[in-house]
Amino acid sequence: MGFILWLIIGGLAGWIAGNIMRGGGFGLLGNIGVGIVGALVGGLLFRLIGLASQGLIGSLVMATVGAVLLLWVVAKLRK
Repeated sequence: MGFILWLIIGGLAGWIAGNIMRGGGFGLLGNIGVGIVGALVGGLLFRLIGLASQGLIGSLVMATVGAVLLLWVVAKLRK
């Protein structure tokens, strides 16, 4: 069940990040994929600065921050 929940949180984070980064997204399915990768990026970044997410909302915030950062970097590289 943990893996499915992880995919759902990552997908939701990608959708939110796509809405935050208007013009920097990849469409619905692409943003979901970016959200899943962004969840990994966000988790790594939060651990590096000494923060930990707690619960479902904390995981969603962490994944969204990672997805927004990932979309921003990819948008900069595409230009």
